[in-house]
Amino acid sequence: MPKVKKDKGKLRIIPLGGLHEIGKNITLIEYENDMVAVDCGVAFPDEDMLGVDLVIPDLTYLEQNQDKLRGIFLTHGHEDHIGALPYALRTINPPVYGTKLTLGILKNKLEEHSLPWEPDLRTVSAGTTVRVGAINVEFIRVNHSIADACCLAIHTPLGTLIHTGDFKLDITPIEGEMMNIARLGELGKKGVLMLMCESTNAERAGFAPSEKTVGASLEYIFTKNPQKRIVISTFSSNVHRVQQIIDISARHGRKVAVTGRSMLNIVGAAVELGYMKVPKDTLIDIGDIKRYKPEQLTLVTTGSQGEPMSALYRMAYSDHQQVTLGRNDLVVLSSHAIPGNEKLVGRVINELARNGVEVLHDAALEVHASGHACAEELKLMMALTKPRYFMPIHGECRHMNANRELALEMGIADRNIFLSEIGRVLEIDAKGARFAGAVPAGQVLVDGYGVGDVGNIVLRDRKHLSQDGLIVVVATVDEESSLLLSGPDIVSRGFVYVRENEPLMEEARRLVQKSIEKCLGGRQAHDRMHLKNTVRDDLSKFLYSRTGRKPMVLPVIMNI
Repeated sequence: MPKVKKDKGKLRIIPLGGLHEIGKNITLIEYENDMVAVDCGVAFPDEDMLGVDLVIPDLTYLEQNQDKLRGIFLTHGHEDHIGALPYALRTINPPVYGTKLTLGILKNKLEEHSLPWEPDLRTVSAGTTVRVGAINVEFIRVNHSIADACCLAIHTPLGTLIHTGDFKLDITPIEGEMMNIARLGELGKKGVLMLMCESTNAERAGFAPSEKTVGASLEYIFTKNPQKRIVISTFSSNVHRVQQIIDISARHGRKVAVTGRSMLNIVGAAVELGYMKVPKDTLIDIGDIKRYKPEQLTLVTTGSQGEPMSALYRMAYSDHQQVTLGRNDLVVLSSHAIPGNEKLVGRVINELARNGVEVLHDAALEVHASGHACAEELKLMMALTKPRYFMPIHGECRHMNANRELALEMGIADRNIFLSEIGRVLEIDAKGARFAGAVPAGQVLVDGYGVGDVGNIVLRDRKHLSQDGLIVVVATVDEESSLLLSGPDIVSRGFVYVRENEPLMEEARRLVQKSIEKCLGGRQAHDRMHLKNTVRDDLSKFLYSRTGRKPMVLPVIMNI
């Protein structure tokens, strides 16, 4: 087991996201006056985050220590690893290091945002080591469901940390080479201080299947359905999957049309950078599909997670400008549902079935291969690197616990396994490793152009409105003479249908009138807040006694 090098400095490992959750991945590595960040991703909102578009990490600690920040190092180009960068780069501008495709995807994203400065993007390749202060960061090739993915060996004066990013072992990758297990083995022989290892598939036994198994299944689908238009929905970032779809379509004499904003962006970047090779005259514009018979077409689309604004969702609900699906179409969902998205995916499948569209997904055929390491691959990573300390990352609580069990199985001592939480600081020095306090961490909600202006109180109000509706009370008073001049008028939205409940609303109006007149005749006649609170309380109690509901009551009291 590697020993901690005799160095007087302290190493601090601070996850700001990606623990006990799916997405929002970011980890800080801090040694004395030097700090690097690994990834900076988004998560998608839960069902109770009404109206929220994205969830990004709380970067307060990073902003407070930006003078220490020597760079942000990206493992690969998935949204949960790079999606928060356009928001982070509004307030900080460190160098951002990533492989060619990763930065190509990031550049497309940044063009949609107005930043106060030109971002400092620096392209590296697998095998490159970047020296930043007392820390050296080495990019090591791994396989994943996107090209150009790397894990990171972070060399510090106290020892080497390995951050796996997202990875799998694909012995027969579609393009490029398999994971560089030789380099990981070398590092293991020299001594690895800590392994930070992804946990997403830790509960799944065995090995993740090769991407080539998906190609065989897709070939079978094309062969068995020569008379149908085939619509394939997959993750836009899975360049190798899209490449296989294009190649198989070309062999079967089909034209390929791509739809969905993220799919168009990533395919465009991949073709431009040479990560995809499209046979001549195979790719057509989605607007030209009417020129071809259904059996001559393959459509590649976003929406494999049932996202309400995605191309497949709009097709399912007959809201897509160019594509209407029917009985002559076959839809293939070439993906797994991300935890939490099962209902959304099921809703789209049901709507397609209602319209007579045949749907194939992974339960029926092997049309998806996970990009995440299963139990045996995780154990292989531990066996290669032989770490002194181990930290499960990237997963919900159950995934991280399963990863911990695998580490125990591999002989890593329980006292050397650290199940952390976002914001919690793990400190390592010559004496050992321990948790040492916490830094600000959490989630920031993005709604439209607003970043962080939607918090728990706003979400609580939105939930209240969605469940019980709104009552607005409008009245005009003269506080000097203590008179009610007009109103009160009561406007209802989402509470009851007013025309069918006129007696209730009239009774409520009379109750509010009495409440206002009582307040105006009392000692606090000039206290507008007291007047509003009295109206709100009296009306809320009345409506609950009559209906058992608690709508949001909003008094609008004007003084003349």
